[in-house]
Amino acid sequence: MTIYQVFTRLFGNDKEHCVPFGTKQQNGCGTMQDFTAKALEQIRALGCTHIWYTGIIEHASKTDYSAYGIPKDNPDVVKGEAGSPYAIRDYYDVDPDLAKDPKKRIHEFELLVERTHRAGLKVIIDFVPNHVARQYHSDAKPEGVRDLGEDDDTSLPYSPDNNFYYLSEPLCLDNILPDSTYREVPAKATGNDQFTSMPTRNDWYETVKLNYGPDTYRKMLHILLYWAAKGIDGFRCDMAEMVPVEFWEWALPQVKECYPDIIFIAEVYNPSLYRDYIHRGHFDYLYDKVGLYDTLLNVCRGQSTQSITGCWQSVDDIRGKMLNFLENHDEQRLASDFLLGDATKALPALLVSSLMPCPFMLYFGQELGERGMDAEGFSGKDGRTTIFDYWSVPTIRRWRNKGRFDGKLLTDEELFLQKVYQSILLLREQPLFADGGFYDLMYVNPHLNRQYAFIRHSKLPLKGARGAFSLIIANFSDQEETISLNIPKHFFEFTGIKEKAKLSLTNALNGKKLSVPFNSSEPLVLTIPSNFGIVLI
Repeated sequence: MTIYQVFTRLFGNDKEHCVPFGTKQQNGCGTMQDFTAKALEQIRALGCTHIWYTGIIEHASKTDYSAYGIPKDNPDVVKGEAGSPYAIRDYYDVDPDLAKDPKKRIHEFELLVERTHRAGLKVIIDFVPNHVARQYHSDAKPEGVRDLGEDDDTSLPYSPDNNFYYLSEPLCLDNILPDSTYREVPAKATGNDQFTSMPTRNDWYETVKLNYGPDTYRKMLHILLYWAAKGIDGFRCDMAEMVPVEFWEWALPQVKECYPDIIFIAEVYNPSLYRDYIHRGHFDYLYDKVGLYDTLLNVCRGQSTQSITGCWQSVDDIRGKMLNFLENHDEQRLASDFLLGDATKALPALLVSSLMPCPFMLYFGQELGERGMDAEGFSGKDGRTTIFDYWSVPTIRRWRNKGRFDGKLLTDEELFLQKVYQSILLLREQPLFADGGFYDLMYVNPHLNRQYAFIRHSKLPLKGARGAFSLIIANFSDQEETISLNIPKHFFEFTGIKEKAKLSLTNALNGKKLSVPFNSSEPLVLTIPSNFGIVLI
């Protein structure tokens, strides 16, 4: 599985000169219809198998859609002009920003799912189970469904029958907006587990925390089944670790009973909870953020590559369940001034992260070296692509070229980077990388500190050695390096691959052939390009 995460409202926006804090009318907005057959064909050709449309479900916004039956939000509890996609306003509706015709937004989403499937891609959307917008109200809920909080006893701080937690005093936004006109009596607990009536600017003050009693269990299961019935293929579950594992243990088997092929990806950052959310919670995949992501960034900044080994060993029993990535909407762009400053410096990390036996995800524009250095408004100049503002993404805008996807507006550097990403991601579709085994070579090469070497080997009984394995070496050095690499006797015993005095191998990244020894008695001497690597097959 290779996921292309795309922030839906930004992808198709062609506005070149956006205004900081600009409205939708000023800055424009992409829609679901911008994901044309051509666009989806390009994403599939990149080597992606799934597309995560981020921000599909209707969320709070400062844009007025009251003409379409959607109540206006108080701007004091909306972050940015466009609003956060994680402040859900209606669990049963599509965000109207994303539709050419807001009256037909559900139908346009259904067509998007059909188009995506025709392109050979599977559809993932967000499920945001921990919190909702302050002014949550569903005007699209099916008949007979009671709204969240509609039957709550607000006089009780906590009740298993309530959907929210209530405090004993009114909400006070003086820490954020001293002259706020928003009123909430009694105050509800804030989404990031702040049980205070005075949240701060750094809190998720635009959201309220859900209380998981029996009624909330039933309502959230109904929401999952509603979207699964639309033909989607998976959910990325926002801050899944802030929701009791007992809910997932109860709900996910019921969804999978109706939709056996649907997948669930959990945003979990606490390693001590990983196995609970997989084995009890029935999640298919978990974010590998505090493990491989953090480690690879540190290696890019100078930490020894030997640290990578301990990182994968800590999750070896659940390795196939860990979703690797180098960017997403929460993290700063690799090429930003706040991280590496140059997208090519992340290429060795890409080789490691994407060619390990794990699912992999990339964030739209990553493959073009998007820097995320715009000061868009609420988001500010923080090295991230905004999720709060109406904006356009420079590299994506030029790649799209008004839907032509002809590459004419991309720089040579961007075209090079895109081709490298494509060549690496397409390798993941080969059986050797899709299903092959993994062998870390660092324990017999303790002298390596800026290179990381491993082998992917086939479980299939292929004749001879050729095609039965691939040797990957990533070079995190700014210099071309010639290294001496040992292959242990154990590797040949473990895999059944025969030792060879000489073997002809091809570097899959440039097509060049090499004749090298492949045995345990003499090391391979190889020259590895700076900030890149080789993939010998």
